[in-house]
Amino acid sequence: MSGPAAGTAVAATTTDVVCLGESMVTFLPSQPGRLADVPSFGRGIGGAESNVACALAAAGHRAAWVGRVGADGFGDHLVETIGSYGVDTSAVRRDPVRPTGIYFRTASDRGTDTHEVAYYRTGSAASAMSPANLPYEELFAGRVLHLSGITAALSGDCLALLRELTAARPGRPLVSFDVNHRPHLWRGGPADADASVLLELARRCDLVFVGEDEAEEAWGIVGAEAIRAAVPEPDVLVVKRGSAGATVFATGVSPGPRSPHAGGAEDASGLRSPRAGGAEDASGLRSPSAGGAEDATGLRSPHAGGDEDAQGVGPDTVTHVPALHVDVVAAVGAGDAFAAGFLSATLRGLPVRDRARHGHLMAAAVLTVPGDLTEPPARDHADRLVALDDDAWGRLRLGPGWTAADRASEEVRTP
Repeated sequence: MSGPAAGTAVAATTTDVVCLGESMVTFLPSQPGRLADVPSFGRGIGGAESNVACALAAAGHRAAWVGRVGADGFGDHLVETIGSYGVDTSAVRRDPVRPTGIYFRTASDRGTDTHEVAYYRTGSAASAMSPANLPYEELFAGRVLHLSGITAALSGDCLALLRELTAARPGRPLVSFDVNHRPHLWRGGPADADASVLLELARRCDLVFVGEDEAEEAWGIVGAEAIRAAVPEPDVLVVKRGSAGATVFATGVSPGPRSPHAGGAEDASGLRSPRAGGAEDASGLRSPSAGGAEDATGLRSPHAGGDEDAQGVGPDTVTHVPALHVDVVAAVGAGDAFAAGFLSATLRGLPVRDRARHGHLMAAAVLTVPGDLTEPPARDHADRLVALDDDAWGRLRLGPGWTAADRASEEVRTP
């Protein structure tokens, strides 16, 4: 990327997760109602990938955010605020011409007809990201590179960038991809593409998050099993099912549970390093050569489906993890938080069930506050909740302030 770096650096070789994408300054309403009626707004930050980076850093991981902001006050605010969470922002670049994106939103649930969002991001600094101005040394420095489908919709150059980053190449880190389908962005997105390109990108990645609702809207695919059939290549596919929970299709990863403190000499994540060949790459993640058939493209052959009971079916295990009962304050940021919780548990080498439970807990932390970001529960607190048996997990109900509780048992009550 052109322009000077902005932010405080963390040694590249120590990074766990690098997140790439647009972050914007968001204006949150002072009261419910239409945008036309809200008298004032408070300033915050918003961006799927930077949200994940902030949540991971707050959870104790070494996270970096890579993006492009304007040489303006809003850009200053973004870099400083994201950096305050402990995120490495040294690879962020300032565009001397294009502005930092901003948006306004109402307080209502994003899934309702009353929800309004007014974006001012066309021609933003982030929309100019491209393969020509990409800092590959920063992006490939971590164990995981986290991307989102939002970036692909910003411009033709941004789509080309994601195609480059998801391509098979030596030294590519494990690539995590959140589909994050935003219909309004594709209506004004790259002229030669539509939301179906998100399926192409997902199939080139190693860990994929997708909601059942967005798979149906973007691809016309209904149901978790059908989604897995359409996206067979990733080692781990997480299908988010709203209040029904999440279904995880995984290859070569223990469904669990086991002790969260178990260690081992090799990388404990159980995820294979991306399409790079060889026994292990610099990230320490296992090579794709460790089992599984490959077709002529170098990607693994499609997986068989199976029942949602954590039993192995062909090369997949399929694990269904119920969602929590949550007293929702604001239904924003939960998807990013879920991805951060799942990635955090993956980095710790936890089994699939526990990864999804940590995702649910991180999402619950965000759902019980007004904004997109919050302090996550302490790790030992979250681990105690994750270790609950199925009945206790099903009785768990979380409301505002739950992350400050000292004992997991204080949070268990009948909904």
